[in-house]
Amino acid sequence: MTDQEIMDAVNVIMAEEVAPALASHGGGALVTKVENGVVFVELEGGCKGCPGARMTMKNGIETLLKERVPEVKEVIDDTVHM
Repeated sequence: MTDQEIMDAVNVIMAEEVAPALASHGGGALVTKVENGVVFVELEGGCKGCPGARMTMKNGIETLLKERVPEVKEVIDDTVHM
């Protein structure tokens, strides 16, 4: 799978499964890029700067994406937390 194909597959999962869950807490997430199977995600809204952001990223988003798209090697938090 190319990085573009990974990004396309990940964006579907993000839109259908991750976005609704994060929106229920006033947040969101955006895939900023995929490089060599590594997915970069920026948290938005209520998720940006949230104390649980790291757990959401690694235990939630990364776990889900790796299960659904085996070519995903890692998910990196690309958010500028303030």
